[in-house]
Amino acid sequence: MEVCHWIRQQCQRLFLRESGQKSSEDSHISPGKCPSTRRTILVGEGPQYGDTGKGYKGNIIHTTKYSLLTFIPMNLFQQFKRVANLYFLFLILLNWVPVVEAFQKEITMIPLLVVLTVIAVKDGLEDYRRYIFDKKINNRVVQVYCSEQNDYIGIRWKDVQVGDFVHLSCNDIIPADILLLYSSDPHGTCFIETANLDGETNLKQRQIVSGLPVQVEGREFNPESFHSRIECDNPNNDLSTFRGFMELSGGTHVGLDNNNLLLRSCTIRNTETVVGVVVYAGHETKSMMNNSGPKCKRSNLEKRLNIDILWCVLLLIIMCLTTSIGHGLWLKQIKNAIFLVDEETSPALAGFYIFWTMIIVLQVLIPISLYVSIEIVKLGQVYFIQNDLALYNERMDCRIQCRALNITENLGQIQYLFSDKTGTLTENNMVFRRCSIYGIEYPHVENGLRLEMYMAEKNDAIGCSETPKSACRGKSLSCRSINCNCSSVSVHTFLAESDEEHQLSNDFLPMTSAFCNQMAKEVIPDPELVKKLSCLCSPITPSANAIFETTSSLELTYITDFFLAMAICNSVLVSSPMQPQSVVTEAEAPLRSLDKIKLRFQRFSFPHFSAFPVHSPTQSRDGPSGFETLTRKETSSIFSITSEAGDNEQDIRNKCGPENDIDKLLYEAVSPDEAALVHAARAYRCTLRGRSPHSVLVDLPGIGTMSVQLLHVLPFDSNRKRMSVVVRQPLTGQVVVYTKGADSVIMDLAKNPEGAEETEETYCHIKEQTQKHLDSYAREGLRTLCFAKKVLGQEEYEVWRQKHLLAERSIENREELLLDSAERLESNLTLLGTTGIVDRLQEDVPSTIESLQRAGIKIWVLTGDKQETAVNVAYACKLISPADQILTVNCESKDDCTAVLEDLKLEVQSSKERKSEKIPAEDHGDIFSSGEDGFILVIDGRTLDLVLLDHSSCFLELSHSCKAVICCRSTPLQKSRVVHLVRDQLKVLTLAVGDGANDVSMIQVADVGIGISGQEGMQAVMASDFAISRFKHLSKLLLVHGHWCFSRLGNMMLYFIYKNVMFVNLLFWYQFFCGYSGAVMTNPWVLIFFNLFFTSVPPLIYGILDKDIPAEKLMVVPELYRAGHASETYARFAFWVTVLDAFYQSLVCFFVPYFAYAGSDIGELSFGSPINASALIIILLHQVIESHNLTWIHIFVLVLSGGSYFGFVLVFSVSCLTCSPPTNPVGVETSEMSQPLFYIVCMLTVVTALMPRLLFRVLYNTMHLSALMQTSYRGKVNSEKYCRRIQG
Repeated sequence: MEVCHWIRQQCQRLFLRESGQKSSEDSHISPGKCPSTRRTILVGEGPQYGDTGKGYKGNIIHTTKYSLLTFIPMNLFQQFKRVANLYFLFLILLNWVPVVEAFQKEITMIPLLVVLTVIAVKDGLEDYRRYIFDKKINNRVVQVYCSEQNDYIGIRWKDVQVGDFVHLSCNDIIPADILLLYSSDPHGTCFIETANLDGETNLKQRQIVSGLPVQVEGREFNPESFHSRIECDNPNNDLSTFRGFMELSGGTHVGLDNNNLLLRSCTIRNTETVVGVVVYAGHETKSMMNNSGPKCKRSNLEKRLNIDILWCVLLLIIMCLTTSIGHGLWLKQIKNAIFLVDEETSPALAGFYIFWTMIIVLQVLIPISLYVSIEIVKLGQVYFIQNDLALYNERMDCRIQCRALNITENLGQIQYLFSDKTGTLTENNMVFRRCSIYGIEYPHVENGLRLEMYMAEKNDAIGCSETPKSACRGKSLSCRSINCNCSSVSVHTFLAESDEEHQLSNDFLPMTSAFCNQMAKEVIPDPELVKKLSCLCSPITPSANAIFETTSSLELTYITDFFLAMAICNSVLVSSPMQPQSVVTEAEAPLRSLDKIKLRFQRFSFPHFSAFPVHSPTQSRDGPSGFETLTRKETSSIFSITSEAGDNEQDIRNKCGPENDIDKLLYEAVSPDEAALVHAARAYRCTLRGRSPHSVLVDLPGIGTMSVQLLHVLPFDSNRKRMSVVVRQPLTGQVVVYTKGADSVIMDLAKNPEGAEETEETYCHIKEQTQKHLDSYAREGLRTLCFAKKVLGQEEYEVWRQKHLLAERSIENREELLLDSAERLESNLTLLGTTGIVDRLQEDVPSTIESLQRAGIKIWVLTGDKQETAVNVAYACKLISPADQILTVNCESKDDCTAVLEDLKLEVQSSKERKSEKIPAEDHGDIFSSGEDGFILVIDGRTLDLVLLDHSSCFLELSHSCKAVICCRSTPLQKSRVVHLVRDQLKVLTLAVGDGANDVSMIQVADVGIGISGQEGMQAVMASDFAISRFKHLSKLLLVHGHWCFSRLGNMMLYFIYKNVMFVNLLFWYQFFCGYSGAVMTNPWVLIFFNLFFTSVPPLIYGILDKDIPAEKLMVVPELYRAGHASETYARFAFWVTVLDAFYQSLVCFFVPYFAYAGSDIGELSFGSPINASALIIILLHQVIESHNLTWIHIFVLVLSGGSYFGFVLVFSVSCLTCSPPTNPVGVETSEMSQPLFYIVCMLTVVTALMPRLLFRVLYNTMHLSALMQTSYRGKVNSEKYCRRIQG
């Protein structure tokens, strides 16, 4: 039935096109009212809105390539785009010319017909599967508003049009790109899962268009009363950007952004009902426009092969010219011929005809079919790579993905490896370690001991992992992704423990949140910081007064601001097992008396804020979220943390930590550092309870749950390297900006306030001490984030707000305007403090890097972290050894950069000259010299910009002399530019590996891109050529599979060229004895099938299964990988050696039977019988000699190939009477094979032909130590030298 439906659909499409009509998927007429860069949509119900979406594409998708009647012509057209098929077609047409005909016309058509038929069947099946998938998608049902029935009706996806109102429920898949107008959530939010789009499984929050009414109980969205005009971007493939504005019925313009757009293929989660209007449909949706298919990269081996193919073409022309000239001379000299000769044709013209005849006869000299064989071999190699258990991550249930099938051999020639740090070398499981507030460092000693003890306990269960701090060793706990069926949290990532613990903790799994592990949650507060917090939380007692005397009011303000910023300056979503919502309701405990709160505030004088008058707090419920909110106008303190009279310091310490919280909150963060910071704030009882678009619910010690009005959120981006939230303080009524970001940015934005000298001195001291703590954290390998704040006056805020709204509503240059708006706001910040987060190395990273360096691969680390952190991590992962010398390049100007680079070049050159004098002569040129020490180049992002702009050649010269390079503070654009520079200027094969969206450009630019499926979504995986789950898998992938793939393909190409040249030369030698007439001494059927069937499968098995060195040896001796750098397998001279060997074997194979049958009266087919049999045996045994290992599969295929040949020729000899006119092959093979001379000739021919190759292999392996033997010998010598040095 499906086939009938497909046929009917194709016929309908064909009829529509012939009748001049257009189907809905083909109709795309831009309305005249729509500008070239914008799309205008009139939204509403009524006559004036009826044809809004008719001018745009419908929602039907059509991914099939062919229709029923166009399949054959279009498929043939696609196939004949390939040069190989055009070559064979040219030979077929040439053979139809009588004067140059070499074989029967039908015979020459067989190879091309077989290839075209097989590919056509494959393409047809693929296209039919696309049709089935398209039909399934297009016939899905969705609820769309119908004005005639004044209700939502179910229609098929393909009938949805731009401008339609779509009604979706929880767990529905979004049918088109929809602008969100209504949500059943009381705060106008909607949650979507984008796993089908970008692979990310954490929920994304979307918001209805600002200015529209939110859900009111008992009131549903009414499309009849909704009228507006939407202007937005024309369809594009940028998933992260949507620009436009909506003009409401009152003429008000409201800005639109990506937070208002529901993308096709995403799934509605945690929201009962949403309603939206379709803005992009069908092939104009962002998901479909991103579906451009896999990118194509070419391997170096194929580029080399193309050059060798050209040499084969030249060789073919020389052979054809030789035959052509020989035939002309032969005709000119022949007199009184006893056989038929065309005397009317001149010798020159006859020679011209013979030239084209020989092109047909010697056609297989051009190994066009080698390209098809290469693709088959690569598929086999990919199969074995994907099924390698060593590359399988059991805890994540994840194996390697080979997304690019045409560059497997590039894995064996990598010379430069560019790696991200966070999530690639490290776990990306962030755990709060320590912090600095008000310039005072809180080391959290107990928390550090907890981390060390926790890692030590996991040492035996999980496998070795190390912290970036060189002195702190631990174990890595892999992460596993759990797909929960409950609607509260879609996917939670938890820290996998041992099997026993996993069985005991099943009940706890639903309460684990994304990027949350046990170490991150169990933060032990610092005692000193707890004392200061207890000063705020305790009643007026002598002990409290004693603490307060040593703690200034300004410091207490800093502390409270710091923890509030940690809790709310993020995008963390909150849910609960009992309440599957994004916003959790208030705690049952009521707020403390406002009078008591006032008394707490009046205890402190806050001298630095004394200029502000103090008023009594009032209670308000006019916030947009409906939460109970506390406000205080124009007060100096931001808020006060209070508690009951019975609270004391010990109570605070006992209550700190999530284990004593009444409710189990689930935090789902988009990044692991956000989750770590929220858990750290929660440990000090500053708990994030819930989040809505306009407010954040925070549980504060002593106060309980309070709502903080959220005015604006400026999300993190790679240019600003920070995020900010603009809130209205519930206790002061002030507008406050809290900013969190990289220390290099925040420290520059933090300015000293103007005022009293004492105040300036205090702030300078805070900034100076914080910078010292940042440097200390970086030396320990901790990730650092700084927090700052800024208080805005109401007038200042209103001015900024108006400009920001204009930027949000603009379509042209929106990103630039928003960036400028954010930079105006995030200036003159007050530095609060910094945090240090530990991110441990993945398991086996040091050993992996050591192996790759021994393999001759230069490793560059491109990271956004600060310099000290990157260097410390490099020490921990053994990228830098103690004997290495670090060269640091931090420059402010071009002149300084030039001078520093030149000085470092001279220093490196002189150092290497001194070392070369000390190295014994016998050690020079040894590819297995360890190179234990060297230079490490460290460069920051600012200097990298200068280098890429004007000093690229000098930089490359210096970096080429260094053992490794570390680029700090680098942006995604800088990463891609560095990879591009090295790849193009040094002409080397590059590999880039990363795990996040910021690594995508680097991965795509490199010759081989590898994505790690880690904690930061799947963007890197989706953009990569290969995807792995751990960094350690690189060693097996490159050193073993990369070496094998390159070696196998290189040897298979040479073997393929050898067998073609060897067999074709047999026909060429025969021309010297047949008047250069283009005649052949073999059956044309055998001639065609020889390469098409009889010798086609053995090279495939050879290219898939051959192993020159066992996997264990390749892993133990990484130096063996360097053979790929030198292209030893497929060296330039290897082609000519192979061709000369083929010429020799063809001479032996032809002339041994020739002299054996000299003087006899056998016919040409009888003469060709031992030649063909000997050639087949020689070609098969040649592969046996070249193979490094033989399995039963090799033996079976070799026997099958030989048996198929002899079986075919025997059957052909006894059954085919008129298959090969004018010759008669009946009885030829049976007669020849019944004579002993046939077997003697074959045996002598085979031995004579293969003896030089066999002797060469024996002598080469005897006289020239193999790489493996060299390494073993070198290891013994080094061990002896080491022992003598120790004894001496």
